[in-house]
Amino acid sequence: MSEEHKVYMVAVVGAGPAGIYAARQLSQGGARVTLINRDIKPGGLAEYGIYHDKYKMKEGLRRQFRNILADENIDYFGNLTVGAQGDLTLDDLRSLGFQAVLVTVGAQGTKWLGLPGEELKGVYHAKDLVYHYNQLPPYSLQKFEIGRRVALIGVGNVMMDIAHWLVRDLKVDEVVAIARRGPSEVKFSRAEMENVGSNLDIAALEAEIERVRPAVEAVGQNVDESKAFILSGVPKALPRNSDTRFRFEFLTSPRRILGDEQGQVTGLEVEDTLLELRSNGDTRAVGTGNYRVLDVDTVVFCIGDRVDNSFGLPVEWNEFVKNPNPRFPVEGNSYEAYDPQAQKPIEGVFVAGWSRQASYGLVGMARKDGENGGRAVLQYLETLGYAERPQEISQNFRRLLRQLEHPVIAKEDWQRLEQIEQQLAIEKGLECYKFSTNEEMLEALGLVSLTPA
Repeated sequence: MSEEHKVYMVAVVGAGPAGIYAARQLSQGGARVTLINRDIKPGGLAEYGIYHDKYKMKEGLRRQFRNILADENIDYFGNLTVGAQGDLTLDDLRSLGFQAVLVTVGAQGTKWLGLPGEELKGVYHAKDLVYHYNQLPPYSLQKFEIGRRVALIGVGNVMMDIAHWLVRDLKVDEVVAIARRGPSEVKFSRAEMENVGSNLDIAALEAEIERVRPAVEAVGQNVDESKAFILSGVPKALPRNSDTRFRFEFLTSPRRILGDEQGQVTGLEVEDTLLELRSNGDTRAVGTGNYRVLDVDTVVFCIGDRVDNSFGLPVEWNEFVKNPNPRFPVEGNSYEAYDPQAQKPIEGVFVAGWSRQASYGLVGMARKDGENGGRAVLQYLETLGYAERPQEISQNFRRLLRQLEHPVIAKEDWQRLEQIEQQLAIEKGLECYKFSTNEEMLEALGLVSLTPA
């Protein structure tokens, strides 16, 4: 085998931060990488999950992604789905000759609590709303009927992103964040509080802190430190631009969503809770049997995500199953897909990013996990040796794509699309311009026509 053909052949499925950084790691390790993406544009949650007006942050990440994807050993294919019901399956990729497949598709599913009333109008999952205001097709055109009084279930950064949107963009009357446990266990950062801190009802927070103080202090938590942390985002908060009232309900567990005859949300029934200290030092919320109804007309679940059950890999606890005894561990973690029924690894298939650990960390964590996933794959590839006939594998893959009934986006197509959107942003005097639908993007590229003949 000549030097120029001494390569490994790897398919990476998913072009968010984990997949893109994994592709770079693999390329640097001697692999030719085929990077496959469901969306037309790469970036994943870095493109469609960060708050829509954080232009500098997004552009900084795009710049990094452009540099990585300029690597001639990384081929990009967008508008292409992989899964049991996708354009391609994992078995298709392996039968084409790819020596390994690294799955970095994130956590595409949504988690719900299974409460009565979740089917009512006005009940949503945070991920769908984030995709909507970030203009990810088809969520960009989906209608979301947001009322005036909104309950957010969860107290992490995603909740704060939704609160940010409700307070500063939609300017609703009231946003109430619901937490089953106490103020010591909020998961958002001070920076996120700064986005809505001017609308925080401080009197209501102080009253709520005093209401839950006995239960919180009973398990050894310092409620005053928790209060200070929540308030730490207020001094540098963005100037108030709405009259929205933002408040918290701690030690409050959702029980059911109430609705009217038209199927519209009219309230959220909750149960007061107490904290119980576990033997490992963690706490859990236990119901008191005291129920009450919050006057809201919209409920948004901000409780994390789960992987797609239909992708084609075994799933447990909202994540793809990993080999409990990894052959190629990195920093003590397993990246190897595993079949619990056969009780053996799925040969040549690896997972990283949110596909490995759903809803864990932000872009920085995804980057590290993607790189570590790439390292795990390289360990595996060293046991196999270089690919035989790598050019044939690439040619057969492209031949298979030509048989599809829809356009597949190559690297040069995406690069041209970026240039088109950048020019439109300049012409329209905008910080950023995005096409709202895949069809508009494909038409801009000349790959489809939306104008009747």
